[in-house]
Amino acid sequence: MRVKRAEKAKRAERANSTPTARRACLRLSALSALSALSALSAFSALSCARIEPPPGGPPDTSPPQLLGTRPDSFARIPDFKGDVEFRFDEVISEGGTPNQGSGTGDLEKLVILSPSTKVPEVRWRRSRITVKPAEGWKPNRVYRVELLPGVTDLRRNRSTRGTALTFTTGAPLPTTTIEGTVVDWSTSRPAPGALVEAILMPDSLAYRALADSSGHISFGPLPAGEYLVRGVIDENHNQRLDAREAFDSVRLARGKTSVGELWAFVHDTTPPRIRTITVDDSTTATIELAQSLDPRQRLTPNMAIVRHLPDSVPVRIVSLLPKPVDDSLHRQAAGRDTTARDTTRRDTTRVRRPGIVELEQGRPRPAVGPGVRPELTPLTSRPPLSDRLVLRVQQPRKPGAKYAVEIRGLRNVSGVTGNAEGVLSVPMAPSADSLRRAGEAGKRAADSLKRVPDSLRRVPDSLKQRPPKKAP
Repeated sequence: MRVKRAEKAKRAERANSTPTARRACLRLSALSALSALSALSAFSALSCARIEPPPGGPPDTSPPQLLGTRPDSFARIPDFKGDVEFRFDEVISEGGTPNQGSGTGDLEKLVILSPSTKVPEVRWRRSRITVKPAEGWKPNRVYRVELLPGVTDLRRNRSTRGTALTFTTGAPLPTTTIEGTVVDWSTSRPAPGALVEAILMPDSLAYRALADSSGHISFGPLPAGEYLVRGVIDENHNQRLDAREAFDSVRLARGKTSVGELWAFVHDTTPPRIRTITVDDSTTATIELAQSLDPRQRLTPNMAIVRHLPDSVPVRIVSLLPKPVDDSLHRQAAGRDTTARDTTRRDTTRVRRPGIVELEQGRPRPAVGPGVRPELTPLTSRPPLSDRLVLRVQQPRKPGAKYAVEIRGLRNVSGVTGNAEGVLSVPMAPSADSLRRAGEAGKRAADSLKRVPDSLRRVPDSLKQRPPKKAP
């Protein structure tokens, strides 16, 4: 038995010594090593995995929070070459419109870099926003980078607060803050979100910012010096003053910080012209102009000339007034003939509930709720603008007649004076036949609205329970 076992061992040793056997052994060793390495990698991955909160729970409704900026605000860095950086506590959304340097990207609209005449380079870096001017940082300048509210995260939670970063590339630290209010003169109300440009003279370095929700300006800190300050109604929201956009400007001397009220209006270089003339009644017509008039100009009947065409017979004019003034005068005249004032007393016996404000009947309820902006009160420090005049004549106009209207010395709000001409066409009076046909049509319409008998009138309940009969 021992001899047989020894012979088998020798045969096995000779078999393993062949090349084929050696290759098989190497393959088995490699497979064993790979299996061990895979097990070790899996163990390492499990041991190094980041622990995440379990799924479920309340949704994330908080907007991104700003952690910090680079560089720090009010820093003085003479050789600054990098990017301005805003860091958040989570990944933010890049937006649906890419940032390509045209100013139309979602993140580009949230950044105002001053002073610069070009659209800055704005880049999305997951939880960071980087900004730098397209022309590069200039030495010895005060830079202001403002990030507006509106940054959103991946769950569309929107931030409602912005931030401004001010630093210098070698210039002294700024200390000037400009205060004021931007007013839309077309409505006489403060202009929320109006564009403000403070142009430093004589270098013409334009610093830009936006007014708050009440049209108020608190713009700074800026370098000391003389400024040309403009308040702009930025209709296309490109943070630039474009043609036909309303604005107002004032020069601010060195050391001054208040610009008061900037009444923005559309500036024109051409005199007013008549757009349309509408007949109100036999003696009154409304003239619509292409531009707003100077509210400080006093209009008189001698400024207007009305001629009956084709003979050019002059027509006597009673009054020529801006429409708000004419409406106010005739409203007061009509108010004198109204009935007596209501003498009924208010109900004072109703018990007031503590903590509850009850509106009186007939008073409108104020708009409340998130996102509802309260209506701003019109300012009265300047008269309102108007682009309409009311012309009143003494003799009634003839139906179907035409009149040539000319107003001389008319001045627009920009101060440009000129003559305006137009034609007034009085419509023909309706004929008796047309009035009779209109009356018959109205009668037929009234007959068709007669009350139809109610076919669904309630039928007496035949199944109504009757009282039981008494037993005999």
